[in-house]
Amino acid sequence: MKRNHEWVLIGLAIGAAVGALAWSGAQHAYRRDLFSRHPLRRLAALGHLAGRRSVETVQLLREYIAWERQPALRRRAVRMLRDAERAVA
Repeated sequence: MKRNHEWVLIGLAIGAAVGALAWSGAQHAYRRDLFSRHPLRRLAALGHLAGRRSVETVQLLREYIAWERQPALRRRAVRMLRDAERAVA
């Protein structure tokens, strides 16, 4: 019985690792898709921009916020914009 639990935990750990790698790959592949018609690609692009705080990022996020229609993505971009503005100020 204990052995089955060990296999389940190993499977969960492997699944989490594979999921993290897939998400990282999606962020890298879709980093230029901020204005894509696919919400997941836009989310990945936002994730990529989160680590890049510059004047260009601030300008890009302002344009994106004006364009984005999904409230959740817009809220995330607004938070990122505030952080980026503080970092470049």
